[in-house]
Amino acid sequence: MESEALADLGPARRRALFERDAGIDAVRDDVRDIVSRVREEGDAALREFASEFDGVEVGNLDVSDQAERAYDEIDDDVRDAIETAVENVRAFHEAQLPEDWTREFDGRELGRRFRPVERVGAYVPGGAATYPSSVVMTVVPATVAGVEQVAVATPPAEELNPVTLAACHAAGADRVYAAGGAQAIAALAYGTETVDRTQLVVGPGNKWVTAAKAEVRGDVEIDFLAGPSEVCVVADDTCTPEFVAADLLAQAEHDPNASVVAVTDDEATADAVCDAVAAGLEGRERADVIEAALDSDASGVFHARSMSEAVLFAEEYAAEHLSVQAAEDEAVLERIDNAGSVFLGPYTPVAAGDYATGTNHVLPTNAGAKVQGGLSVDTFVRASTVQRLDEGALADLRDTVTTLADAEGLEAHERSVDVRFDD
Repeated sequence: MESEALADLGPARRRALFERDAGIDAVRDDVRDIVSRVREEGDAALREFASEFDGVEVGNLDVSDQAERAYDEIDDDVRDAIETAVENVRAFHEAQLPEDWTREFDGRELGRRFRPVERVGAYVPGGAATYPSSVVMTVVPATVAGVEQVAVATPPAEELNPVTLAACHAAGADRVYAAGGAQAIAALAYGTETVDRTQLVVGPGNKWVTAAKAEVRGDVEIDFLAGPSEVCVVADDTCTPEFVAADLLAQAEHDPNASVVAVTDDEATADAVCDAVAAGLEGRERADVIEAALDSDASGVFHARSMSEAVLFAEEYAAEHLSVQAAEDEAVLERIDNAGSVFLGPYTPVAAGDYATGTNHVLPTNAGAKVQGGLSVDTFVRASTVQRLDEGALADLRDTVTTLADAEGLEAHERSVDVRFDD
């Protein structure tokens, strides 16, 4: 990996950086077929796809009973780590709980009330790596919101990862299903003989999962299209290059389609980060995955002519994770609007937020941070407005309502007001 000057980037390179789709478009047709088959064939399709894609012959798709056993059987230190993560994530999300309110506006009593969604499906990736942390991040906010039933779907295996199962129990999942990929999203969206249909599907995943969420959206609500991981590090010459490199490598090991970038206002710092990336790559267990991500056209280490140019790059990139490792990190933050989650300072690695600070690691990717935030209690609640008018308040509004109703040609609307004042 060699550093590049932002000023020298051509149109094709800029498109790859700013219009990244992580390969989702390439799998849409195949995903559409998978979703259709699960919708039509139910459990039989899930078992067939488990054999084809996961190399596993699945008996019971519902593995909920294994979660409690796994919780009791895992190592004490792992159980304690899960419980600490659950506690921190719960505390942060409890602070987000909205409260019903009512106020008077010139005689009109108006308000909002909040109620949880009833049934939620959470997707937890598996396969080459396991993600008990994603169980915590998806299930805990749902339970804090008061969701009645939370189901987890995670890829099948000859032996399901006991830590993931234990996390399901600790976080409060009601159901756990051995189903992965696009087929799991379809099952949660439409239901099967075993899998209960949900109203909302949340959670991160690879390009197949993300494409499936796009396919079922409209028949079921989704959180957002959270594809392969992303990180952008904004640094200056006061940073520790090895720290920057460590954050790039950490996110790159998630997925060969991950996007990892660093941008600095100092060319020597950019070169030092590249050297640190090369050194840090040596001996990594998932070196092949990391190298694929680093080689992506949506990844790179860049040097800008100024910190202002670096910040503009970060704003346009709109990363899932934004790390600011600069002397004036608060000043940089003041100029940033587009980021899923922000990590300030040299001792705030992205991995801390991935697991245990309490913030959520399910975040928008592919520049989705320009229009929405990450998973939160808000994801799992719906708001209703409430209003009460007395006769005087309606009288004050009568002319406004009837005039606008008449202008729209809606006579019955107009009459619904006037009838209340007939003698």
